[in-house]
Order: sequence, then structure tokens, then C-alpha cells
Amino acid sequence: MASFSEREQAFENKFKHDAELRFKIIARRNKLVGLWAAELLGHTGEKADEYAKSVVAADFEKPGHDDVIEKLMGDFQAAKVEMSEHRLLKKMEEMLDEAQRQVTTE
Repeated sequence: MASFSEREQAFENKFKHDAELRFKIIARRNKLVGLWAAELLGHTGEKADEYAKSVVAADFEKPGHDDVIEKLMGDFQAAKVEMSEHRLLKKMEEMLDEAQRQVTTE
């Protein structure tokens, strides 16, 4: 039987692994959403990739995904792209599922 400290260490390792995995999935989701948004904004190629990176970076401003939503909605409004927050949240959910599939199969 494993000692208490071994079980504690195993739990801490699992927690760390799960947190790292969640971080990767969220970052991938933000990149996928950024690429989708870039297309709607008319960005292609390297400009689309740079835009997607800026969406990923926006997620570090505040806890949660509100900072990403604010960035995207602001960019859509500035470019006069018709977008509702509901539609954006739905797309983010779809991309979260895709990101999870991608990250867990790597």
C-alpha cells in the first residue's frame, strides 16, 4: 500500500498535469478562434497567424475568457463585422471541443 506522502505526490502530479493540459487546450482554442476571426476580418496568411497570436495573448490580461471576448467583439465592431456575443460564445465552445481533440491526440 502506498504511503500517504506517495499518494499526496501522485495527486499533486496529476493536478499539475491536468492544469498544464487545460492551459494548452485553452491556448489552442484561442488560436483556433483567432484564425476564424481573422478570416472574418479579411486577414490571410501571416497576418491571420499574427492576429491569432494576439487573441492568445489577450487571454493573459484577466482571468477567464472575458478579455478574449472583449478583444474579438471590439475588433469586429471596428471592422464593421456583424457579430453577436452569443454567436461568438457558441464558436468558442465549438473550438474548445476541437482544441481538446487536437491536444489530446498529439
